[in-house]
Amino acid sequence: MSEPEVSTVDVNGFPMRIWRKGSGAPLGFLAGFGGLPRWVPFLDRLAERRTVIVPSLPGFPGGDRGHSVLDTHLDWVLAVRQLLQAAGLHGADLAGSSVGASMAAEMAAIWPDSVRRLALIAPFGLYEESDPPADPWAQRADALPGLMCADPEAWKALKALPEGANSVEWPIEQTRANEAAARIFWPLGNTRLAKRLPLIKAPTLLLWGEQDRVMPRGYAARFAQALGGPSEIRTIPGAGHLAELDRPDMVAEAVISWVG
Repeated sequence: MSEPEVSTVDVNGFPMRIWRKGSGAPLGFLAGFGGLPRWVPFLDRLAERRTVIVPSLPGFPGGDRGHSVLDTHLDWVLAVRQLLQAAGLHGADLAGSSVGASMAAEMAAIWPDSVRRLALIAPFGLYEESDPPADPWAQRADALPGLMCADPEAWKALKALPEGANSVEWPIEQTRANEAAARIFWPLGNTRLAKRLPLIKAPTLLLWGEQDRVMPRGYAARFAQALGGPSEIRTIPGAGHLAELDRPDMVAEAVISWVG
């Protein structure tokens, strides 16, 4: 697995990491809960067919401390908009997972011309009192691997200290990623996204891990029913909330077949 090209762009005075790999039409990806501290096989599968561009969200690994100046949901939406434009993703296909999928949906709703086709893996943003999502911020650290992935080892591999990394800075970056997501979604994960889903006209693929323990499976239908454009729901067997970590080949194939 070769490493991607790395660059940075400035958003609100903070450097944001941009990964780029592959060839063909651009396909953006916004990472899920915990961010992406390292390149993963799922991204390699996408890069076999498209130019994959992965901007790090503010505060996530590669996103420095950019979350520290984002106080409202509007602040976050505008920062992500700037980030995608700087990464050259305006008008491109856009995929996202978990918390990143929620921000991808916001882009397609508020700036319809900015997204051609959309692929969302178990997005945050909705809340149903009778069927609430799990609260990942209320979990002990040792419970997160089994909450995020059907195979806890997939999460542990993502978060493992790489050879040569600063052993002090690494856990700080991982904690910062959880804090950044909390600034958008804590405590209920409800950003009132339901009000904006009818504005999404881009064809949208909704992917849900069969064993998702964070976002109930019924939320897929809620998203699909509210969308203003065509949509399709696909279930990924043997996968948890971050399905792209559990079943990278299957999820990548679903995304690529959807965006064309």
